[in-house]
Amino acid sequence: MKKIWITLPLCAVFAFAAASCVACAKGGDDVKYGLKPTQAVVLPDYGDRTDNVAVHDPSVFQDPKDGTYYAFGSHFMVASSSDLIHWTQEVGDGSSETNGQKEAQKLYGDGVNWRDVLVESVKHAGRGMPSTWAPDVNYHDGTYYMYYSLTTAFGSGRSVIGRVSSDNVLGPYADEEIIVKSTNGTLSTAEPNCIDPELFEDKDGGLWMVYGSSGAGIHIKELYNSGENWGLPKEDGYGKLIWKGPANGGTPVVEGPFVFYNDLTDYYYLMTTYGDLNTDYNMHIARSKNPDGPYTDVTGADMATLPNAGMTGGNKIAGNYKFERASADMGYAALGHNSVIKDKSGKYFVVYHTRRQTGSSKPTAGHNLCVSQLFFNEQGWPVMSPVCYEGETFGTVAESDVAQTYEVVVHTAATQQAPAVSQDYALTDDGKVTKSGAEVGTWSLKEGYYIALTIDGRNYNGVVVPGWDMYAVAAKQEGRLCITAVSDEGISLWAIGGKVS
Repeated sequence: MKKIWITLPLCAVFAFAAASCVACAKGGDDVKYGLKPTQAVVLPDYGDRTDNVAVHDPSVFQDPKDGTYYAFGSHFMVASSSDLIHWTQEVGDGSSETNGQKEAQKLYGDGVNWRDVLVESVKHAGRGMPSTWAPDVNYHDGTYYMYYSLTTAFGSGRSVIGRVSSDNVLGPYADEEIIVKSTNGTLSTAEPNCIDPELFEDKDGGLWMVYGSSGAGIHIKELYNSGENWGLPKEDGYGKLIWKGPANGGTPVVEGPFVFYNDLTDYYYLMTTYGDLNTDYNMHIARSKNPDGPYTDVTGADMATLPNAGMTGGNKIAGNYKFERASADMGYAALGHNSVIKDKSGKYFVVYHTRRQTGSSKPTAGHNLCVSQLFFNEQGWPVMSPVCYEGETFGTVAESDVAQTYEVVVHTAATQQAPAVSQDYALTDDGKVTKSGAEVGTWSLKEGYYIALTIDGRNYNGVVVPGWDMYAVAAKQEGRLCITAVSDEGISLWAIGGKVS
């Protein structure tokens, strides 16, 4: 199984860079850690993304038949896009968190109750749940396979992962197969909560499924990768623990796992989400040389054995935050349950849901879809753009352009509702970092792309990239220089500066 990638028209301008990287991916140090720009940076001059589609727990899939991207989510929500910028709501009305039978009809057939399709899952979990959770769609040998999950009730440990199939990406889906199920009525560390399935293929063609939530953490099972049993488990049982849950068996949860492989770094990356999906969701990542682990973070901690890994482990990619330039003090909250996709030019994208937040109050209702570019720093660690994707292409930048004032968000280490709020820092042309005129650190640029910073005694490594300033009031939005980096402790730093000369 492979999730099929195609080259986006917007990316054609730097396809030559991808070709050169592929040619020497296993050799030269200059491309060891991912795509590196070979042309000068160009800031985007227009922003036109769609931000009004709702997909809770989005799993991105590209249809190999026509190249269309789909984001499949909980509550029967589905959106589509041709470019990862403009999205159309395909299933669901885009405003409700609890879509029901009407929305499900497109996926399971007009006039067909989805409970009559998922017979064995409903028999195990019961009929009380109003919808299914976190589906993942895959394509193999002419058939679309949707892996879904169902629980007895929200927060229940009695859950099941099943699979249905179709000859059309939007259904109707049928022919249920049960993959794995749990029997606990309450969340605990005794057995995994069988929700949030995601499939991936390893570099040798092996097929795997990661899944899980809460106390018992994240598990991985190997699946058949060929024949009539394709996509079904090779062995009974729950598989192998690869990310430990919280010691108390409950909250904050660790869930929404997603694994992807980067052939340039030769690492598998496991992303998870911590926290409450309504308030303080936040995204974490670890990596491994093997598909089934061990997965370690930047500190070297093993996610399968770290005490309270479901509360503190993994590099924190992003959490609740607010740039002060944002209109009416609006920030972003509850980012998470992401998936990742790569196009043939080598660009990586994180597809996730997020809410809006005013001040420190509870985030507004609804999970809006967002797509941000994912980059790799000089140590091979992923760092996410601080803005949503608008078609921008990264490039090299001069030190004289990097030397300017930035609004900087340092994400918190903890899972918390209060947002990390930006502060102004200046990167001076003599390699210093200052705040309110006082020196607080240093910075240096390598190869016009990689940046190393020391701020307030903490070391960060990242990249300098372009982005569209979506946080400014509409009349003042424009392309700006951005920084995204991760510290030696696994804390992310985002910065938004100004123009380049």
